[in-house]
Amino acid sequence: MMIDFKQAEAKLIAAGKRLDALNLAPATSGNYSIRLSDKEIVITESGNHKGKLQHGDFLRVDMEGKPLEDKKPSAETLLHCQLYKCYEKAQAILHTHSVAGTVLTRFFDDQAFITLTGYEMLKIYPGNAKNTHDISVHIPVFDNTQDMVELSARVDPVLQERPDLSVYLIRGHGLYAWGETIEQAEYITEATEMMLKCELETLKLKGAMR
Repeated sequence: MMIDFKQAEAKLIAAGKRLDALNLAPATSGNYSIRLSDKEIVITESGNHKGKLQHGDFLRVDMEGKPLEDKKPSAETLLHCQLYKCYEKAQAILHTHSVAGTVLTRFFDDQAFITLTGYEMLKIYPGNAKNTHDISVHIPVFDNTQDMVELSARVDPVLQERPDLSVYLIRGHGLYAWGETIEQAEYITEATEMMLKCELETLKLKGAMR
């Protein structure tokens, strides 16, 4: 169900406060959006702290990322548009920054995936058809760049091959998560970040025991 601009603002403000409380929105990092229609989305304006968002800190853009008002959107708006065009059911996208996601993708700098296995939280992913923890989920990792056109070109083939996908990582940067509602996107974000933190803590323990 589509929502209007003011409703979208309110939901994104609430999401920003929650994610900031979880230490997933340091400084002015991250960007959040909601689909308003098949032709436009609402997204956070560039440069605002996501835990301190207010009405007016958002703007509409079209599905090519072009601003529909005199404001500057996030530099990564094109990645949001790409996901909305690829996944018709996606209604909200959250991009977070965490210590665990940053460290793991830099530590495993030659890996194209971060694999999560055996976690109860794996049930959160819509692509988990069996609704079980007894699976492995491979989260794609893309090398970072400031060229969003080039990055989106690398991301696109993976999205096309993974219709069940709901998250990916940018190396040394952050997580993208999406859902059929803002609430689902939040749950997927929180669960994924928790599992990434567990992976990081496990690495620390293994190192301490050697």
